Amino acid sequence: MSNDQLPEIKLDTENLYREEMFTDHKVGTLRKMTPVTVAGEVDSSREVLFVGQAQMMTPAGALPLNFEIAATSLAEALEKFGTEAQACLERTLEELREMQRQQASSIVVPGQGGGMGGMGGGGIQLP
Repeated sequence: MSNDQLPEIKLDTENLYREEMFTDHKVGTLRKMTPVTVAGEVDSSREVLFVGQAQMMTPAGALPLNFEIAATSLAEALEKFGTEAQACLERTLEELREMQRQQASSIVVPGQGGGMGGMGGGGIQLP
C-alpha cells in the first residue's frame, strides 16, 4: 500500500472527551467521560458518559466486559456498576452460545477449508 492510499488519521475535534478513571483494584474500572471543546473547556451541550470495565475469568482466559452506564453522577454510576456488569456478562455469554450454535450447525463441505480456521485440510478428502 503506497502512502497516497493510506487513510488519514485524525481525531474528531467535535467529539472530544476528558477521561477520569476510578477503580477499586479488585472488581473493575469506571471511566467518567466529560465532553470538552478543542480549547479543553467543558462542553455543556453534550452529556457526561460513564463506562464500566471489568473482566471475568473463563477456562479460555480473561473475558473483557465493557458497558455504558446511564447515570448523571459518579455516585449513581457506582451504584449501577454491578447490575450493568452482570447484564453485560449475560449478553456476552448469550452471544458466545449463539456463535457456538452457529458453528455446530454449519455444514462442512469438502475442499472448502473446514477445520483449522479455514486453512486447507491437507488435501485428503473422504468419499
